[in-house]
Amino acid sequence: MFQIVQEPIRLDPLYDHLADPRAGAVLVFTGTVRNHHEGEDVSGLTYEAYAEMAEKEMARIAADMQQRWPLHRIAMVHRVGALAIGEIAVAVGVSASHRAEAFEACRYGIDALKAQVPIWKKEAYVAGAQDRWLENPESCRS
Repeated sequence: MFQIVQEPIRLDPLYDHLADPRAGAVLVFTGTVRNHHEGEDVSGLTYEAYAEMAEKEMARIAADMQQRWPLHRIAMVHRVGALAIGEIAVAVGVSASHRAEAFEACRYGIDALKAQVPIWKKEAYVAGAQDRWLENPESCRS
């Protein structure tokens, strides 16, 4: 399950996808829209993506995760369009036999997604500051 979606991310289908009788650990990370960034009050975000390429890159990251950890299932979903404060922007989930692998793999998955997947974020501000596209610090590493 590697998807770019326009509708709100629903967690039940994600958990259904991750279910596996071998799994002793199912872990889902969700990234939500917060109301602040670098001292500015944020009113919302807009995400854009090159969906076809983004989904292929998510699958490539998942293949890398499978090589590093004994995972049973992986899911990555990112929302595009206008999002309000508190809405889920991204979800990364894994199922594994043990929690240590699940935690390590899930963290790697969200970090790799943010660094490598072609998704762009524009912040809107409360106090009249001009909306701006943000660079993802993870993707700017040298």
